[in-house]
Amino acid sequence: MGVIKALLRVYSYIFGALLALSLVAVSGLALANHTALNLAFLPWTAPELLQWLLLSSLFGLLSLLLAITGRLRFLYFLWSAAVCVMLFRGFFLSKYSFTGPVSFKPAVYLTAGSFLAMIGAWPSSSRRPGPRRRPMKY
Repeated sequence: MGVIKALLRVYSYIFGALLALSLVAVSGLALANHTALNLAFLPWTAPELLQWLLLSSLFGLLSLLLAITGRLRFLYFLWSAAVCVMLFRGFFLSKYSFTGPVSFKPAVYLTAGSFLAMIGAWPSSSRRPGPRRRPMKY
């Protein structure tokens, strides 16, 4: 059971890092070029979308670094849960429409990947209780 938990945690860190870095890159390039993003599956429109995308991805990177060092792992879990909810809600519970199976499959894979990353980000205690100390008899 410990091996599965460790693999899910590593997967979660890799998935979160790749997602946050790509979102920082996309939003940074859009800000630098004064280009409006059109991500119809997210609830924001063009003016607020860049700010939300950049700030939330920077928060994701910060929480990821804190989680890797063992501090405040619950923040990374909250960010991972928010990503999973936003993807599921945006792709499957909104007016977003797919043009065919080619665009549907990546949405399912991305949402399923974010769900696995959320499970791997669950903040469990990594400390194991030590042996019990018994009083010495004299």
